[in-house]
Amino acid sequence: MAISAAVMVVAATLFSVTTVMDSVETSLTRGTRRLGADVMVVPANSESKAMASLLAGEPSTFYMDRGIEEKIRKIQGVKKVAGQLYLKTSRYKCCDTGDMFIVGFEPEHDFTIAPWLAESLKKPLAPKEAIMGRSVTAYIPGSSFQIYSELVTVVGMLEATGMPFIDNALYLPIESFRGMVETTDNGTVNVFDKLNNEISTILVQTDTEFSPRRVAIFIESQIDGVKAIVSEDVAASVRKQLFMLLRSILSISVILWIMSILLISVVFSMIVNERQRELGLLRALGAKRTDIFRLIISEAAVLSLAGGIIGIGIGGMFLYMFREPIKAALNVPYMWPQPINLVLLVLICLFLSFLTGTLAALYPAVKSMRMEPYAAIRGGE
Repeated sequence: MAISAAVMVVAATLFSVTTVMDSVETSLTRGTRRLGADVMVVPANSESKAMASLLAGEPSTFYMDRGIEEKIRKIQGVKKVAGQLYLKTSRYKCCDTGDMFIVGFEPEHDFTIAPWLAESLKKPLAPKEAIMGRSVTAYIPGSSFQIYSELVTVVGMLEATGMPFIDNALYLPIESFRGMVETTDNGTVNVFDKLNNEISTILVQTDTEFSPRRVAIFIESQIDGVKAIVSEDVAASVRKQLFMLLRSILSISVILWIMSILLISVVFSMIVNERQRELGLLRALGAKRTDIFRLIISEAAVLSLAGGIIGIGIGGMFLYMFREPIKAALNVPYMWPQPINLVLLVLICLFLSFLTGTLAALYPAVKSMRMEPYAAIRGGE
């Protein structure tokens, strides 16, 4: 029982930590692929807001002159440019839902939403049609709701990425903002007229001959008042943040693994001493030394695998039941691993569980196989 319990704790910890790390990596990979940008250009004083929107999905609004988009097109190393305009729904009666993050995109230049439209929806968006992120569950395709006095219809939902910026947003063409009216205590304001010459962020795809970091330097040196964020650097910062957070847990896991090996080794040594007479009788009846060795190793392997299976089950249930608090605590993109990755993680943890038992039982098994039958029988009396 103690052997299975020790392996169970190690397996549960290792499975939980590795699953979280794989979940974040899956989210980063899928999210950056969906975003499609090598560089994001935002106002110089809005970098923290942009990162909060990208990684945590916080509805943030910041703007810069729309003319910057054309300036970026002329910079060396820039292949494609697509502007996005951020809007947050109001809490006033003009909107059915308050604080919803709205991303307006340019259909003629976009490379984030347009590829999905061509592949899944197979048609461009009509005026007042929108695409929902997968985590926006208040509405489903076919439903309509009011945004700034305009009725918008949901025609599709993007695949889940685990990146809040994509999963928690509503996407519609920038031209759909035309006619939207914001009602406040001071009267009404046309949203499109107010933001007509502004843009929130500019997504940039770079030529293969130029590295994204080099293009980012070109942009910041040639255009004042902007900050060029490299997508690779965002992913690297998230990985670093996650590693710093989980490093202590991984250290504890390694310590627990070593302690489990020592514990199982001590327990099996005690078991071998208690079973000396039984093992001696087996040898006297014709059992070979290798048979005794395999017997001890097999028992250790079975007990360790049983503990590993239980530990993986407990770790999986913990991650599933507390997935929302974990996402909130980590504050990084988080998405359950792909089935094939999950199976691979389970197999790795089972192998480590098997390895723990066999390594721990190796010394007791070798010791038992070297005992002479007569000495073993006498020693067990």
